[in-house]
Amino acid sequence: ILMKAVVDKDSCIGCELCTSICPEVFSMDDDGLAVAIEEEIDESLVESAKEAEESCPTEAITVE
Repeated sequence: ILMKAVVDKDSCIGCELCTSICPEVFSMDDDGLAVAIEEEIDESLVESAKEAEESCPTEAITVE
């Protein structure tokens, strides 16, 4: 299964919750908002990426 994460910059408030939950997939961009890695998510990281998606206060993250 190929899983990718996307951050909606319009919804992101830069709270850094996703980067603390799953730093392998999410990082903070120069604009102070979160960004996801371009490549597919490693199988071992899907669970924490999903946790980050569910924890996002503005629902800016999509993992699919």
